[in-house]
Amino acid sequence: LQPLLIFLMLFLTFCKVDVSELKPCRWHAVLLLIQSLSFILLAGILYIFPDMHSRILIEGAMLCLICPTATAAAVVTGKLGGSAAHLTSYTILINLVTAFLVPLVVPVIHPQEGVGFLSSFLMILGKVFPLLLCPFILAVLLRYLSPKLHAFIGKYHGLSFYLWAVALTLAIAVTVKSIVHSDVSIWYQVGLAFISCIACFLQFYIGKRVGRKYDDTISAGQALGQKNTVLAIWMGYTFFTPVTAVAAGFYSVWHNVFNSYQLYLKRKEEEK
Repeated sequence: LQPLLIFLMLFLTFCKVDVSELKPCRWHAVLLLIQSLSFILLAGILYIFPDMHSRILIEGAMLCLICPTATAAAVVTGKLGGSAAHLTSYTILINLVTAFLVPLVVPVIHPQEGVGFLSSFLMILGKVFPLLLCPFILAVLLRYLSPKLHAFIGKYHGLSFYLWAVALTLAIAVTVKSIVHSDVSIWYQVGLAFISCIACFLQFYIGKRVGRKYDDTISAGQALGQKNTVLAIWMGYTFFTPVTAVAAGFYSVWHNVFNSYQLYLKRKEEEK
């Protein structure tokens, strides 16, 4: 059910996107490199030191770094005065990158006994690729093959919020289950919460710094900082050590707190 809900969320979001408005920006390339290289760097550390004590914390950081932009980020970006079109373009690009990078890297740090790298790569690719890319492809095809149906579905893109609520509830339930049945100490779990907090505010900061150079501070900050945490939780308990999904769960709290603060400041500014 979880992958189906994520698929539908992305599909409804992409149905309201006008492909002609999607244009690449220079900051897109910079943020894609930041997310990809940081993910690969941490994976390299785990590959060199596979038995290190802080392995779970590093995996949690990896989840928070490679996770694609949230489907609702365009709405928040628009309210803050940023470019929803630029952010949607980045959302599609980072989903592409994640669909290829996760299957490529995870088998290296989480090899399955009796299963070769190629088999693991294809297995993970088979789960991630359709989930992230097929919604966009289907939405684009529907726009050209059946414009009326596409327009009708596009009117109900707000349903993605309710799908997100159901998906997040299920994701948190699975995460709690993994915590209850885990042998990992409470301190590691507290550490994951701390790591996710650092990752959240660091990515907002870096995104805004990069965006400032290209006069698109808000869009770049939201693109790097606001994450599809439902997808991150799913990836955590599906491909990583299950308890690492805790980091993604806490990330959902941190980025929503930061967004609430930003919206509060924006409202105060408009009232002056």
